[in-house]
Amino acid sequence: MKRIALLLLVVLVISIGALAQESNPDVDKALLAAPANLREAATVVKWKPDFTYDTLKKGTNRLVCYDRSGFPLQQPFSVECTSIANLDRVAQNLKYEALGDKVKTAAALDALEKDGTRVKPEYGSVWYHMGGADKDHARSHVTIAVPGATTQSLGLPDNNKAGTVWIMNSGTTTAHLMTPGE
Repeated sequence: MKRIALLLLVVLVISIGALAQESNPDVDKALLAAPANLREAATVVKWKPDFTYDTLKKGTNRLVCYDRSGFPLQQPFSVECTSIANLDRVAQNLKYEALGDKVKTAAALDALEKDGTRVKPEYGSVWYHMGGADKDHARSHVTIAVPGATTQSLGLPDNNKAGTVWIMNSGTTTAHLMTPGE
């Protein structure tokens, strides 16, 4: 009986140790932007200075999350999730945001849009954003990518005056659906 109790204790200690090792603060933070029902299966990446990334957690769905806290032009607390198909677009955004100047970044991205080299996001992909001064003062924001969409193609307005879903940046690769609210 003592052997069985000792064996159970050893198994319990090993199990707790394994669970403790699986927790990673970088992963946990990046996943804060993800909807609760998608977190467990999401991939988490960490961006490197050369706009490539390391995979911190391999997921089983198409959602990928990452931390942008403190990056140029980002809030002190900034995490984001989107479709794994959008990683090239995110890398392109990060590269030009690294200029550290909103006007220069916008001009550079507009030039890419004009010459056709702006990476398109996956049509219909969701972008989950969470940002603010810190985690406790962050707000969530969700958009849906609809590159190239216009009022004519979707039947939605291109401004927020009607108080309904609307298309921001209509007609560009950056076109996305905005929802009224926060």
